Amino acid sequence: MRSTIRKVYRSILLLAVLLISLIYNLSLAQQIENVSSDSLSTEREKLLKGEVLVVLSDLPDGVTGVEGHIYIAAPPKTVWEVITDYDNHKHFVPNVLDSGLISDNGSEKVMFEKGRSGTLFFQKTVNIKMKVWGEAHKRLYFEQITGDFTVYHGEWILVDYPKGAGTFLSYKAEVKPSFFAPRFAVKNVQKKDCPSMMSAMKKQAESLVLPELKNE
Repeated sequence: MRSTIRKVYRSILLLAVLLISLIYNLSLAQQIENVSSDSLSTEREKLLKGEVLVVLSDLPDGVTGVEGHIYIAAPPKTVWEVITDYDNHKHFVPNVLDSGLISDNGSEKVMFEKGRSGTLFFQKTVNIKMKVWGEAHKRLYFEQITGDFTVYHGEWILVDYPKGAGTFLSYKAEVKPSFFAPRFAVKNVQKKDCPSMMSAMKKQAESLVLPELKNE
């Protein structure tokens, strides 16, 4: 009897943790995307000060949820150009060894990336081919076609911030490697790689804006 009660208690506790994580993730995304409000949220204030916010969550079936947010002092058009510069990701995104555009039918593109990812005790070279599509300067979806993941899909969200002539950039993804990797290792990798990738996008986009400002 006591064993059954313990199992029920553990199940309820796990469900509560998952629900709290989900509610926090939704709240954070909504606060950052809601730029119509005159009062800045605490999260957006942190972003404007240069912080990178990353939230990780445990999803069903061993999937890891990743959410990253950053403020970039460049307009959405420039940020979009950087995100979709697939042929050059290997030149400015850390851990990307090779990248490029494979095909483009107008509404949907196919690209590939080869990357090196991991922690001190867990290193892995991963390959992925993805289809990407969306609404220019606003939202870009991506999903694996073939590669080293059982689950790999998500989106980039660009929110214009006219007051600062910049962009709030959000990255949301769900990932699950096809190779063996403990969940804690996957989360540790994402905790390191996500802010590194977001910061690289920021640096590249802002570097493209600087020449324009100097010419004004």
